[in-house]
Formats: sequence, structure tokens, C-alpha cells
Amino acid sequence: MILITGGAGYIGSHTAINFLNAGYEVVIFDNLENGHIETVNVLKQIGKVHFIKGDLRNIQDIEDVFKNYDIDTVIHFAGFIQVEESVKNPSKYYRNNIIGSLNLFDSMVSNNVKKIVFSSTCAIYGEPVYTPLDENHPKKPINPYGKTKFMIEEILEDYDKAYDLKSIKLRYFNVAGADSQIRIGEWHEPETHLIPNILKSVFEKNNTFKIFGTDYNTPDGTCIRDYVNVGDMAMAHLQAYLYLKENMVSDVFNIGTENGVSVKEVFKIAEKITENHIDVEYEQRRSGDAAILYANAEKAKSILKWKSKKTIEDSIKTAYLWEKSRH
Repeated sequence: MILITGGAGYIGSHTAINFLNAGYEVVIFDNLENGHIETVNVLKQIGKVHFIKGDLRNIQDIEDVFKNYDIDTVIHFAGFIQVEESVKNPSKYYRNNIIGSLNLFDSMVSNNVKKIVFSSTCAIYGEPVYTPLDENHPKKPINPYGKTKFMIEEILEDYDKAYDLKSIKLRYFNVAGADSQIRIGEWHEPETHLIPNILKSVFEKNNTFKIFGTDYNTPDGTCIRDYVNVGDMAMAHLQAYLYLKENMVSDVFNIGTENGVSVKEVFKIAEKITENHIDVEYEQRRSGDAAILYANAEKAKSILKWKSKKTIEDSIKTAYLWEKSRH
């Protein structure tokens, strides 16, 4: 069985679909603070899913899962992810992301579960020294969210040496889009991600989209990011699991398209796909945002045999159909 922490959330649920389609039985562990039971119900229609409502901050919750289910591998998504909130409330992020992960890892060790794929982030790199960013780029995260992910990566390195806990760390760049069949999609309350917020502006009248920062050192003054389709991202987890199962070695991989797209460019594509004019306001920069982040993903291509297949247009199309279905 595959245990997916945070499996009722955005990337976790799409990853669950990939494992279910590949014939695996999945246990989803989620406190539903940011995940949705409706998403779990959709997953149950696709394959064999067990759902446990629990919180990693309570070690007994996760201990019970290992006692009651024969878990082979953990795919670990559970954690808070909002950069701006992490700057305003770092205590929330350190307590949840790090302590929750420690409880999970300790429980894995005590129950002899030795394989984990961890949802990390390109935010651990901080301001780029060079681009595209490869896995050897200096790691100097500039916000508490990125720092928690970096610390967890370091903890996993130590747990490998001490307890033989093998891990694949996947450093995500920006994730976008929805399930190709529009069964599930991005659903955060509040929503802080660029593409769904642009699309919400189409459906919610008198809702003006805000662009934060137009004075970055980029061609059009707005942030540049690498947008990976969520289906491609989900496939990276399955391929990371298969690699880990076969080789039993710890490693780290960037997961990105290797192409940077600016906020203004994303905005123009969204207007074209939705065939709507979207009102926009320009605001000051948000705290903790780097100017340019896009991936060198050659390592994932050569070792995991993974590469992104879908374009930013593909992602915005499915995200738009998902928002349309919700409204």
C-alpha cells in the first residue's frame, strides 16, 4: 500500500490518481484543513482508497495508520505552503511542517517503513545566483516556507545515515492545471496561486486581478516562474517511487519545464483561452518573492526518465475548465 499524506489536497490527489491507475492501493492521510473530502470521494470512484482523517502533529494519529495498514512507501505532501503567510506567521510553519514531518519519519522508522518521496520546493534555493537552477545551486531560502522544506531535506539526509530511511526529494517549481478529465483540480481557501486567481476573476464579477510587483529585474518587470502541469508533476512522483523501489538510494531532483514565463505573459494567455478581458491592478511586491525561478531538470530526465509534456496553455485550459465546473 502507498500512504499519501496530504492526499486530499491539490498535488497529492492528482498523484493518488496516478498510483490508482497503475493498480496500487492507496491510503490517504489528511486533516482536511486544506484538503477536501469531496476530492477523496472522487478518488474512491477511481480505485481502492482508504481515507484516514488525522494530523501529523499528533504522532498517535500516524502511528495508528502504520499499525492498521501494510504501508510499503510514503508520499509526503502534508504541510502549509503559502509563502506570504509563512513570513507573517513563521511559528505556524515551523510547528506544522517540521514537527509533523519528524513525527512521520519517526513513526516510519519505528514501523520499519524505509521509503519516502518528499514534496520539496524550488523555494529552498532563494534568490538565484544563476539560472536555470540545478540541484547543486546554493540553498539560501528567503522565507520560512522555503526554510522548512530545506530543513526537512536535511533531516531526511540524517535519517538516511542513521536509520537507513531512503528518500527521493522532489523540488517543485510552480504547479498548474487540473486533471485532464476535470474530475479534480486546484482548490485552496484562500487561493494564493497565480493561475487560479486569474481565472477566478473571469467568473467572479467585480473581482479585479492583482499583479504584485512590476519592478523586478525581468524583461517586463514581473516575476518569472516555471509552470509544471499537475499531471506531469503527479507522474514524477510515480516515477520517483519506482526508481526508489528499484535502487534504494536517496537522491534529489528538480521537477520543472525548464522554461520561464512571466506573470504578464500568463495573464495574456489566460485572457486568450478564456476569451475574456480581465481587469488588473498593480500592487507592491509581496514579501519573500524571488524575481526569477526556473528549472534545470536534466537530472530528472536522465535518471527518473521523467520530463514535462504539457505546455502552460494546456495547464491554463484544464484549470479554466475546472474553475468553470466549480462555478
